Amino acid sequence: MSDSIILIPTYNEKENIEKIIRAINGLEKSFHILVIDDGSPDGTAKIVHGLIDTEFKDRLFIIERSGKLGLGTAYIAGFKWALEHNYEYIFEMDADFSHDPNDVPRLYSACHDEGYDVAIGSRYVSGVNVVNWPIGRVLMSYFASKYVRFVTGFKVHDTTAGFKCYKRRVLETIELDKIRFKGYAFQIEMKFTAYKIGFKIKEVPVIFVNRREGVSKMNGGIFGEAFFGVMRLRLDGWIRKYPALPKA
Repeated sequence: MSDSIILIPTYNEKENIEKIIRAINGLEKSFHILVIDDGSPDGTAKIVHGLIDTEFKDRLFIIERSGKLGLGTAYIAGFKWALEHNYEYIFEMDADFSHDPNDVPRLYSACHDEGYDVAIGSRYVSGVNVVNWPIGRVLMSYFASKYVRFVTGFKVHDTTAGFKCYKRRVLETIELDKIRFKGYAFQIEMKFTAYKIGFKIKEVPVIFVNRREGVSKMNGGIFGEAFFGVMRLRLDGWIRKYPALPKA
């Protein structure tokens, strides 16, 4: 039994899903994997079921949902599943190799060995570490994080990062059913809520590589939600009563 599980939300990732599962299973430390598939018409879930049946029965799992319900709701479903199954370290990771599986142990070490509650695979804590992104998207992402820092006073450099490790107690404390946002703003809201509660957060520098295969799910609506959502988070920071920080 591993103490860690990596959540991978998918929609049409048939080109990547088996490769990322095998890459994670090739790491020295054992990490279980939970795929949350939003009804991919390309057969992503079928590939995962085949791997469960033939090779990875006790370390690969899948939740299948009826359609595209949003990144945030996928992760919330995964968080609840992971808590129910008693994992201590719960990761967020993309299927498309934009997050390097070899960086997973570094995030784990930040929480397990160094005592942080949240470890963020950060593109911007040591400059701009992004490969093969169009310059417009690099600038949009970088200045989105600057904007969040400016509006909220939140000191994390990569506020929209989707590569993270949470200690169990963080997800037990955050009121998951009160998380509002579904797209990029979900990533901001989760980090901001952990920060407001008082959890210790570390940014671990990583290099983000744009997907080589498959189609990006990014669109203008996701950034619009993030832009206006940050204002709501700032207001929440003033008036909302956040859960108390649990004793270590």
